[in-house]
Amino acid sequence: MAEPTIYDEGEDPYRPIRVGDPLSVSDTPKWGILLSRFMRIVALFWLVQGLMHWRIILGSEQSIFETMPRNAAFAIIFFAVLDLVAGVGLWLATPWGGVLWLLIASAQIFITLSLPGFFIGGYWLIAINAALILFYLTLTFEAGRDDDAVRLYERRRRRKLEKQKAAAGKKAPEAEAP
Repeated sequence: MAEPTIYDEGEDPYRPIRVGDPLSVSDTPKWGILLSRFMRIVALFWLVQGLMHWRIILGSEQSIFETMPRNAAFAIIFFAVLDLVAGVGLWLATPWGGVLWLLIASAQIFITLSLPGFFIGGYWLIAINAALILFYLTLTFEAGRDDDAVRLYERRRRRKLEKQKAAAGKKAPEAEAP
């Protein structure tokens, strides 16, 4: 007999768009684990990026407000502080870390488009940030679907146990009657 799947026919919210057979419980991918690993890898890069901005601020002989245009100096301070905060939030795999990182990555894309020479890498930085954002959103979506699958499986298992208990309760009085 086929191994039970995590979805009942009527409980699968993705049934109209699902391609192929639903996975069995043992085959479900651990998207949450992949998401947290991805967040930690990105966190390392963002922490290094924040430290590089702090090196620019603290490593110069004069104040960056004296040597750079005011807007560029504010942007460096903005990224120096928020890159580190986003890196910590990503490392801890918190929702606010992901949201802050999305804000920072979007700001980097916007600044790179506005001032092409501000960041090293230029348009490559846009492509990398866009790919990271797309990958993050995909992993987040799949992790949410994985959670839905576990909840549906647990609901199905509870219903099955309730039916078994009800069936066992009905059989017991009949056995005592004769």
